[in-house]
Formats: sequence, structure tokens, C-alpha cells
Amino acid sequence: MKLTVDCVLNHELASLQSASALARLLSKACVAQVGVPLEALTCQQLGLNEEGDWPIAAISAAADGLVIGDSYWLRADPVHFVMQRDCFSLSEPAPLYVKPAHAVLMVASLNTHFAQDGLLFCIGKSGAWYLRADKAAQITTTLPSVAMDKNVHHFMPQGVDAAKWKSILNEVQMLLHDHPTNEARESSGELVVNSVWLSGGGVMPTFKALQHNVELMFANDVLNQGLATWAKIAYQPVPINLDEILQSTAQHVRLALPQSNHSQTSQSNTNYFDETWFAPLFTAFKSKQIEQLTLNLGFYEKCLVVVIKPLDVYKFWRKAKPIMQYLE
Repeated sequence: MKLTVDCVLNHELASLQSASALARLLSKACVAQVGVPLEALTCQQLGLNEEGDWPIAAISAAADGLVIGDSYWLRADPVHFVMQRDCFSLSEPAPLYVKPAHAVLMVASLNTHFAQDGLLFCIGKSGAWYLRADKAAQITTTLPSVAMDKNVHHFMPQGVDAAKWKSILNEVQMLLHDHPTNEARESSGELVVNSVWLSGGGVMPTFKALQHNVELMFANDVLNQGLATWAKIAYQPVPINLDEILQSTAQHVRLALPQSNHSQTSQSNTNYFDETWFAPLFTAFKSKQIEQLTLNLGFYEKCLVVVIKPLDVYKFWRKAKPIMQYLE
């Protein structure tokens, strides 16, 4: 079996030291750094082309239970902008978690305001927010992982319709500023939703030809499930451990590891990933249950692409080093 694993490196995982299973895996591998976020890299590897934007909003929305049709879609993630000394920056996490009842009220207010503009905000089954437009927007947007903790001014929509869409975002921010649900969030110690982040714009792309050899994908998130459907790949939910994946008869499998659970402490979450996934991956590779292992490790606007082949396990002279040293 050839196995490709996608994983977002949060700060805790990126801080893993040389004794970790992930560090030992990287010590045996060919490691390359590429200047695209994980979402974009996944699209590239599955044959989805960038068309101004990576057209992932429609793909995600379809997997999220929404009727796509021929409309133009954007992801409209609820986010929090932080006031810095002379600018606003995009705060983590993005998107923010919004209680379903609060999300319904916020989206209803937005839709009342923008109804005459041919815009409709929608909430998917996962709780993700989307924006459907009657007319295609002549803009390019930035994935939130690229803009995180940076001056948002540099990552606003660009293109022919940029001024119009910046005006729309200004109106969104004014509507959300005094929204009652934000007052409730603030009183309970949660970050207020003071904007949305638009990305992944486009119509549903056409799948033209088989541009990958993935036979089975394990994924819980709507983007990867949507990409699997679009690319005609069977998919299943992520199991609790590696054993079920190794029992598959598929020759090329892709696994999208779930992102951090914010209810867990950083330390327990880090140990969970290292002990539940990376340590068994290293063991399975050494025992030749995996013929080739590829790790796509996303860290904001870049990725580490890690490829391990059978003979690499014998490279005993390679010493493990902290993960952050690969990201510098």
C-alpha cells in the first residue's frame, strides 16, 4: 500500500522535539518545503486546477449538504480581526466556532441586509458558512491559512470587482459589530465574530480526466470529502487508529487527519497525534505494511512534503531533529 497523510501542523505539533515519532519519521525521509498551504497542495495532487481562486467553496458546500447548481460560491468563514498598533490582523482560529443558534441569527441578519444584492449566506451541515452569489465575482481571494496573524489589508479580495467586495465586507463588519449574539459571546468570554473571511471562490469545476491514482480516502472534513466526490474517489470517515486503514485492499490510500480538538489541552492533543498516528505509521512502515509513505504537513502558508521509501528506514546515520528546524 502507498499511503498519503495530510496533517495541519498547529504550534504544538510544530514544536515536537527530536524524541517524537514524527521527528523520527522525518529523519528517514526526503523532506521538501513548498510555498502553498495544505488545501492548495491537496487540490494540486488530486488534479484540481487554480482558476484565479482554488474553487473549493462549491466543492465543500456540495459535501456540506447544500444545493450548488451553477451558482458562484465563496467560503464565508466567521472570523475575528484583532486591532494591532496600526492595522487589523486575522486571529486564530479561523473559522471561529459559532453555536448553531447564534449562527442562524447572524446569517439571517446578513441575508436580510444583502437580499437585494443577489447574495445569500448559507450554513452547511457541518456548521461552515458559505456565500452564494447570483453573478460570478471577478476577484481573487486568499486562503485564511496564508493570512493568519498578518495585516488583513494585504489579503483583501483583488481584481476587477475588488472595490465592490471590500464594500460588502465593510457592511458585514458593521452589521456584526452590534449584533446581540456577539454581545452574548463577549459576555461568555468568547471572541466576537466581527467579520467573515471570503475564499475559495468559483462555480463547481468539471472533473475532466483521472489525474491521480488514489483509490480510497479517509476524511471527516467537508473539503476532503467534497474533493473525494469530485475526483471520483471512495471515502470513509477517519477511524480511531491506523489498523483499519492498513486492512484496506486499496493500493493507494489518502488519509486527512482531523484538525486539533480545541477542547483538549495542547499537551494531550499533541501526544494523541504523535502516539495514535505517527508512532504507528513509523512501526507499520518498518514492518513493510506500507510500501511508500507521503506526509503533507501544512504550516500556515507552506507545507512540508515528506516522502519515505523502503530503503530509507535503514539510514541509521540520520539523526532526528525538532520539527521546527524543517520549517525555518
